[in-house]
Amino acid sequence: MLADIEKDTFSVIATDRAEHTYIRPFAQRADHSYIARTWADMITGRDCIIVKEERDWTHLKKLNPLWYEDLRKANVDSIVFLPLRYAGETLGYIWATNFETADTIRIKETLELTTFFISSKLSSHKMLEHLKKISYTDRLTSIPNRFACTDVITHLIRTRSAFSVVSADINGFKSINDSMGFEAGNAVLKEIASRWVKIAKENMSGNKDLIARMGGDEFAFVIKGDYSEEQIMRIISQYEEALNKRVNIDGQDIFVTASFGYSSYPDDAKTSDSLISDASAAMREVKRLNSSNHILHFTSDMLRPKRSLVIENKLRTALENDGIFFHLQPQFDMEHKLYGFEALARMKDESGNFISPGEFIPVAEKVGLVDKVDAVVFRKAAAFIGNIIKNTGKEIVLSVNVSVRHLMKKDFTEEVRSILMESGMPANLLELEITESIMIESADKALKCISELCEMGINIAIDDFGTGYSSLSYLNKFPANLLKIDKSFIDKMNDSDSSKQYVAAIISIGHIMGFKVISEGVEKDTQFQTLKDIGCDLIQGYIWGKPMPADQAEKLITGSEPA
Repeated sequence: MLADIEKDTFSVIATDRAEHTYIRPFAQRADHSYIARTWADMITGRDCIIVKEERDWTHLKKLNPLWYEDLRKANVDSIVFLPLRYAGETLGYIWATNFETADTIRIKETLELTTFFISSKLSSHKMLEHLKKISYTDRLTSIPNRFACTDVITHLIRTRSAFSVVSADINGFKSINDSMGFEAGNAVLKEIASRWVKIAKENMSGNKDLIARMGGDEFAFVIKGDYSEEQIMRIISQYEEALNKRVNIDGQDIFVTASFGYSSYPDDAKTSDSLISDASAAMREVKRLNSSNHILHFTSDMLRPKRSLVIENKLRTALENDGIFFHLQPQFDMEHKLYGFEALARMKDESGNFISPGEFIPVAEKVGLVDKVDAVVFRKAAAFIGNIIKNTGKEIVLSVNVSVRHLMKKDFTEEVRSILMESGMPANLLELEITESIMIESADKALKCISELCEMGINIAIDDFGTGYSSLSYLNKFPANLLKIDKSFIDKMNDSDSSKQYVAAIISIGHIMGFKVISEGVEKDTQFQTLKDIGCDLIQGYIWGKPMPADQAEKLITGSEPA
């Protein structure tokens, strides 16, 4: 906050306990002075309290009755309280009023005090407006901040107005910061904010949506009006679609996606904190499920730390008692010829009930068990496909997902070698799927391991290509054989020419670099036809085959089960 104050309109004079004096610009030319006693370097504007209207005075009375009485007696018509903090704790407030000076507020009696002055070139009224603007604005994006968002929500609740709060979080934002630097990450946030502000035009009720940055890569929208769930989904979809156009940072095209969750007043919650918290919970559920649906309405079962612990216990039991198994989803070429299968983890609890992979996989990743799940699925699926190949003589490719944790194990290559020997699975028919994030986050270690696997004759597939930060230099460095285009691109492919051209570009790049290209999540004939027209090699999706148990997959391989 001080950085903002010191730009043009304000100056600062401070003395520490050793009586050293610090003078900032414009101190000698200021027209007004405001005095308080506390630590000089602990001022922030995050929770600035601005008292002007009658409702604000009422709030102040609840906050501190003594302040309220003193200020009312002094006939002050407006005042700003700037909080002063140390180690995350609010110690007191600086007063800024329309008086020439303001007395100090009582702070902790045990605190050793210093003297602090803020001087202003502005009139008192303008200064108050300036401070309010600073306190309500996010410095990076110049859009409203968390404080402004909370204030708007509180006002809408007070006036009993119907509205919804949307929490939006950028997917994979950490990888952008890690690979391109914080300046690039900030540029992405500013571009996204700019696009969303343009979308925040008048909606059906004639009110403008509020767009706020809540911190980090999390944003919030306040959508004013009494809308049905379908209408809210449609409004949020406009913000999602604003991300379809890639963000260009320093010549690099970045495809950005986001997860959205929302809660509505008064149906879901009745306080600002609860509405924001519930919307965030719904957003986190979208991330946890990792599905093609990027928008969810809050429901009470999303607040389930106990459920997470239950799943963890069930997962540990399943690993000990052979409760982890696999399903196989078929992959086909464009002439509908079976190419192979992707092995997908499945789980039953001790009662024989199926647990959704959308629940147990995130828990496995969180508690460090995902490598054990990977290993069980890999070993079982390889044994099954190896036996099928031996009995039928058919060349069936097995594709297995490998997590970062699993790949980085010291003995991973030996584990793979052991599985191949036990199963009789030919190395050239095994594909190990890694995500593109591995290429960036653990490039050197991953390259060494992958090179050893390739020397064994194993194929490498880059999974979910295009969903994060993709670089041709990384692709060129890694000895991969296949690119998998993420379902999110296939879902939107026929929505616009640019979306179709983007998928076509990925396919062209893959072919130029010698990769086969497979599209996952293909569900419609129109999607298949487009992919065929633009030269895709393979497809995977419900259009020709859902994930299936091993016995059903065997029938598909032998021809006794129609594809």
